[in-house]
Amino acid sequence: MRALISIALFAVVGFGCAEAHRKASAPVARKLYFAVELHRQGKLVGHPKLLGETGKVLKAERRQPGSDVADYVLMLTPTQSGAGLYHLDLDVAVPEAVGHSEISLLHGEVRKLELGHKPGDLAVTLTLMEVDSPEFRTLMQLMRESRGRPGAI
Repeated sequence: MRALISIALFAVVGFGCAEAHRKASAPVARKLYFAVELHRQGKLVGHPKLLGETGKVLKAERRQPGSDVADYVLMLTPTQSGAGLYHLDLDVAVPEAVGHSEISLLHGEVRKLELGHKPGDLAVTLTLMEVDSPEFRTLMQLMRESRGRPGAI
């Protein structure tokens, strides 16, 4: 009987330690800010500002009221690759064009991507920032201060 109780106690303690280790080693989801500009044949199609999280798919879609066709559909899947480094799966669809890219970006990095068959067909400019970083707070302050002025951020 004592052996059975010892085995049961060992199993409970072992399970508890394994669960604590699993929680401690699980990656912490990071909140991210994305500023995106989408261009189709040189014309600005959209410029969404988005909040997302590592490990979760972020989807943005814009369509005109009453339209069956979206002006754009954007999907971002960010994962953390290291300290301040993020891997992104990017999918973009606009009428008559689609594009896909897998890229790595550092916190605060801006990258311009050409996703079309030829330069200018489908271009994406992407900025990534960690939410609540000093740089992100500065950007938000600049946006508040410049609200309503032409050419503002």
